[in-house]
Amino acid sequence: MKNVSILGCGWLGKPLAVSLLEEGFFVKGSTTSSDKIDELESLGIESYIVNISDFEEYDDFLTTDILIIAITSKDVDGFENFISQIQNSPVQKVILVSSTSVYPRINKVMTEDDAVVKNHPLVTIENLFRENTFFETTILRFAGLFGGERHPANWFKNGKKIPQPKGFVNMIHREDCIEIMHTIIAHNCWNITFNACSNHHPTREMFYVNARIIKDLEAPVFEENEDFQWKIISSEKLQHVLNYEFIHDNLLKI
Repeated sequence: MKNVSILGCGWLGKPLAVSLLEEGFFVKGSTTSSDKIDELESLGIESYIVNISDFEEYDDFLTTDILIIAITSKDVDGFENFISQIQNSPVQKVILVSSTSVYPRINKVMTEDDAVVKNHPLVTIENLFRENTFFETTILRFAGLFGGERHPANWFKNGKKIPQPKGFVNMIHREDCIEIMHTIIAHNCWNITFNACSNHHPTREMFYVNARIIKDLEAPVFEENEDFQWKIISSEKLQHVLNYEFIHDNLLKI
C-alpha cells in the first residue's frame, strides 16, 4: 500500500482523496479549518490542520511516500519554508498543482516550452520545487477548473461583463484533473511539467452563452474589447507521455 498526503482537501483535494482511498491508498489530508476535520475523518482521510503561512512543523503529515499539493496559495515565503520541511521528510515524490495562468495571452497556442509571465508567483513556486534535488516533482498546470458545484453558468453574474468574448476557452473538468493525477502515479512519471486542458476551445462567447442556456439562466453580458487577446493551451505533451484521453473533451456538453 502506498501512502499519499494531500495538501488542501477542498474542491479538488477532497474528491481526489476519496478516489485514492478507493484505489487502496492510505491517505492523509490537510485543511486550514478545524471545522472540516470531522468531515474528512468520516471519509477515511487521516486529517491535519496545515497552513504553510504559519511556519509550523508537520512531521506526521509529511510522513508519506507521495505528496500532492492542491492549494491555491501564492505565498512564496510559505512555500520556501514548507519545502525545507519536505526535504527533511520521507517524501520522495511531489505533484504540484499549478495553473496555465502562468502563460501570457499573446495570440498563439501555448506549450510547456513557451515563455511564462515574468515575476508570476506561481512561476517562482514552480521553480522552487523544480530545482530541489531532495525529491522529484511533477508540475501540473491546470486550465480553468469546473465540475461539481463549480459550474460556469454561475460565473460573471449580476450583469458583470465577460471580457474577450472572441477569445478562446481553456478549461478542464475536475474528473480529468483527478484521473490525470492517478495516471501520473500509476506511470511513475516524475520530474516533468504538463499542461492539462481540454482539447476543445470554443470562443468565450459560445461557451458562456451555452452554459447559461444549460442552466436556464439569463444571457451573459460581454465586453466589447477592441484589443483582441487570447491563448490556447496545448495538452499534447500530457496526452502523448501518459497516453491520456480526456473524459470531458466537449465543453459544450457540460
